Amino acid sequence: MTDSIFIGGLACLVVAALIVGIAFSGSATVSRALLAVDRLSTFVGQTFSWCILLLTLVITYEVIARKFFAAPSNWGYDTQYMLYGLLFMFAGAYALSRNGHVRGDFLYRMMAARRQAMLDLLLYILFFFPAIFAFMIAGYHFFELSWLQNERSMFSPSGPILWPFKGIIPIVGFLLLLQGLAEVVRCVRCIRSGEWPQRLSDVEELDQIILAKAAEQSPEELARALAEEGDAALTAKGP
Repeated sequence: MTDSIFIGGLACLVVAALIVGIAFSGSATVSRALLAVDRLSTFVGQTFSWCILLLTLVITYEVIARKFFAAPSNWGYDTQYMLYGLLFMFAGAYALSRNGHVRGDFLYRMMAARRQAMLDLLLYILFFFPAIFAFMIAGYHFFELSWLQNERSMFSPSGPILWPFKGIIPIVGFLLLLQGLAEVVRCVRCIRSGEWPQRLSDVEELDQIILAKAAEQSPEELARALAEEGDAALTAKGP
């Protein structure tokens, strides 16, 4: 019964995202909210990307200790798969926010934006959200069982506890759900307008282009350009 209520609540969130996309298609507040979700996914993904550096250091230490000193650690293997799991799972929402996930786009890229949005929306409703719902519910029960048993790893003598690591599964599911809701709103807005709404990556790319152009200009040219823009603004404003 509890799982059914939870699924019903998640389904209501999806319906609410569709309604927001339809009713507030051109709202600046909705645009800011979409970019805020992108920023959250980006922050989490970039933060946990440092796990690749830690993973490299752990593997390097383990190889040197094992091969040159015949002194393998009793924590290296558990640390490695946990770091890789953190890196892989927390990168999901980030990849989705950047539209960087793998897709068979040999036909998709030739479609008009509105047709792309229709296809994406259909796939989100039929496959993405049911999979995320199952992922969150199963992940929570997986974590709950591990916590009740105080589960420990059987792969090393130290046997570190596993339930904190398994607890990230429902958290990652929530982040993916949140980014998926943002993508659904984008799909609806694109269907209505015929153009894809702006992503955070688009905003960052535009900022980089502006900064690059500014860097190419000498201080005199930059001052002249700013002065010309100011004169143009005063002329447009009139007396």
